[in-house]
Amino acid sequence: MRIVVSGGGTGGHIYPALATVNRLKEREPKTEVLYIGGERGLEKDIVPKAGIDFKAVDVQGFDRAITLNNFKTVYLFLTATKNARKMLKDFKPDVVVGTGGYVSGPVLYAAQLLKIPTVIHEQNSVVGVTNKFLARKAKKVGVAFPDAIKAFKPGQAELVGNPRAQEVVQSTGEFVWAGLGLNADTPTVLVFGGSQGAPKLNAAMVDAMSEYNQADYQVVFATGKKRFDDVQKALKDHAVMPAGNVAVVPYISNMPELMPKVDLVVGRAGATSIAEQTALGKPMVLIPSPYVTNDHQTKNAQSLVDAQAADMVTEDVLSGTTLYQAVNQIMTDATLRADMAKHSKQLGVPDAADEFINLIENVLQ
Repeated sequence: MRIVVSGGGTGGHIYPALATVNRLKEREPKTEVLYIGGERGLEKDIVPKAGIDFKAVDVQGFDRAITLNNFKTVYLFLTATKNARKMLKDFKPDVVVGTGGYVSGPVLYAAQLLKIPTVIHEQNSVVGVTNKFLARKAKKVGVAFPDAIKAFKPGQAELVGNPRAQEVVQSTGEFVWAGLGLNADTPTVLVFGGSQGAPKLNAAMVDAMSEYNQADYQVVFATGKKRFDDVQKALKDHAVMPAGNVAVVPYISNMPELMPKVDLVVGRAGATSIAEQTALGKPMVLIPSPYVTNDHQTKNAQSLVDAQAADMVTEDVLSGTTLYQAVNQIMTDATLRADMAKHSKQLGVPDAADEFINLIENVLQ
């Protein structure tokens, strides 16, 4: 198979694409892949390091308000479509797959103009503008949330999960608890706000540190690399340093090894994180970011709350007290935690990469 993959801007679009490519190469080693990304997105660094052929087009998103900058956006889209057409003609793919982000717009649109089959992956419960546009002529759509199916034509979309989840589920590495000074046999809460950290989440953790210090469970608190020094200073200012059951770290490099071992995950409601946690069947306390397009993280989180797999604390009410109450209620009630884990597992698709690849292959039959 010859396949072009396009998606970028954020890790939420890039890592599902990479997981799909990696699994496809495991299944079909002779597969030839070209990744077309944006000149300004994270993919321009991440994809080549993964050993995948990469080409770039210049594209940007529309401003929500009517501005002169949108004229530039239209010009870049048309130019990127023209450049993508040439790349596709040169590579001659059997199928073009888009995982979202502005860059997938001109690439898949160019493929559709050339009558090359296109397949879309939608990670969120709310369908993005680019995928809505591309879905008009896409052969198939794979979704990670059942709620997204209704946004597409009848029979066009199928629930496949998020391909990134399969890499986490299949991780074989062992996590060394001694590195954190914690005990492998003690129930554990993992708290993290993404690679950059989440300031309000970090502040809430600092405010409630004395309560966590006295808990019968242990806590791994990843602040984000850029926020670690600020958190350390805030802890000193509050005169409340972590006790032996709390580990405060900048980041966790081996998250796929740690996540299967924890009993509760606290963090943002990004599509990739949720996919990983549901594939593993983890209860969650979700603090959706209010700074994302269409407030899709809140809608992602609400879908898990409705399924009794998660609790949600929105940023407008987030404090040390509200967060600790949510965490403590789950961690001190083993029955509740087990029920939430069961419901979370029911939402997960542990073999999501294979499911999505099967969808792609079916388009070519």
